[in-house]
Amino acid sequence: MSRVYNELRALIVAGQLPPGARIAERAVVERLGSSRTPVRSALHRLQAEGFVASSGAGRDQRLIVTPLTQNDGRELLLIVGHLEGLAVREAATLPLDRRRALVRKLREVNRALGIASRTRGNQARAFELDLEFHRTYVDGIVGPRLLALHRVIKPQSERYTRLYVSVLLDELPTSVKEHDAIIRGIGAGEPRAAQTAVETNWRNAASRLSAVIAELGERGIWHLR
Repeated sequence: MSRVYNELRALIVAGQLPPGARIAERAVVERLGSSRTPVRSALHRLQAEGFVASSGAGRDQRLIVTPLTQNDGRELLLIVGHLEGLAVREAATLPLDRRRALVRKLREVNRALGIASRTRGNQARAFELDLEFHRTYVDGIVGPRLLALHRVIKPQSERYTRLYVSVLLDELPTSVKEHDAIIRGIGAGEPRAAQTAVETNWRNAASRLSAVIAELGERGIWHLR
């Protein structure tokens, strides 16, 4: 099930299975070269995690890729912010040598992000650098339960940022400055300041995303009507 689940989730997060697209079990079996049992199990897991939704009723019931909506996007980003706020508190309490190494890495990534944010046509690079920045103070630092929650929720938020990244690119310089506050909190060994900086960054990101969706519209919602 793990291979089928991972491949299906990757297709959804990357937008190759777009919001609102119908997911037919037979088509998935043929596409991934798998049997029905692991496909069915993977779809159940993806539905439980929010990547897949059920539409219709009775014989008309079908599975679709969960649409991207303003309310859902905002909720996801705020949840990610709270999870990463807990993570960065741990990062800010690391021994001094580990904090210094972490700060150096974060500054390096954030500088590269700042450059990418000023370069047109560099959306994919900017997106990956932003992911790397946040991943740096989570992976290898938090405990297994928080890491598991983060790995379930974060890819759902990536669906939004991947789709709207070309519009959000103009807001990245602001995000880079917000990242600086996160770095300062970790470097100073101040868990509360670091947590506040992370949650502020994600709360502002949620507001920016909401404004973009309000302007450009929700994706995939028409399949539910």
